[in-house]
Amino acid sequence: MWGSDIELTDCGDAAAAWLTSLVGRPVRLKWLDDPRRRPVDPAYGRPADRVSLADGYPLLLTSAASLARLNDWIAEDALERGAEPPAPLPMRRFRPNVVVDGVPSEPFAEDGWKRLRIGEVEFRVAKGCARCVLTTIDPDTYEKGKEPIRTLSRYRKREGKTWFGVNLIPDAPGRIAVGDRVAIL
Repeated sequence: MWGSDIELTDCGDAAAAWLTSLVGRPVRLKWLDDPRRRPVDPAYGRPADRVSLADGYPLLLTSAASLARLNDWIAEDALERGAEPPAPLPMRRFRPNVVVDGVPSEPFAEDGWKRLRIGEVEFRVAKGCARCVLTTIDPDTYEKGKEPIRTLSRYRKREGKTWFGVNLIPDAPGRIAVGDRVAIL
């Protein structure tokens, strides 16, 4: 979770020197040696739920239908302003671990999901994902813009935040893979 202290293990001077040479400034490489160390926010998880160095929850799920609707809104808004519609935003702007497509659902249906199964793994939806300014940075060019926050603020704002995707917590360890069936439970 943002703002939480996490005890990490340093990978040593050799790793730091190698990474420093790549980055061009002094840095240290660290890792979470015990994945049981960091709990999820207790307001949204169970006492045994843990997260590694992911943002705040084990997985972030988004849907292709939701992104398509968001891109439609962005294009419509541009036309209303008399501007040329921009190229559609790619899903990687949102950095999801799981993207569902082909699940018979409407855009943003994931907001109402409580439980789902991907392959053989069952998940609880912990909460929606409030989106930050990083989504406004093009991952290819590093240029900063106003989208998608501008449009999400118009259509998907509540509690003073903009929302896109949902955070998942697995009920048990397991593997998921591209092409796994998704069932809303």
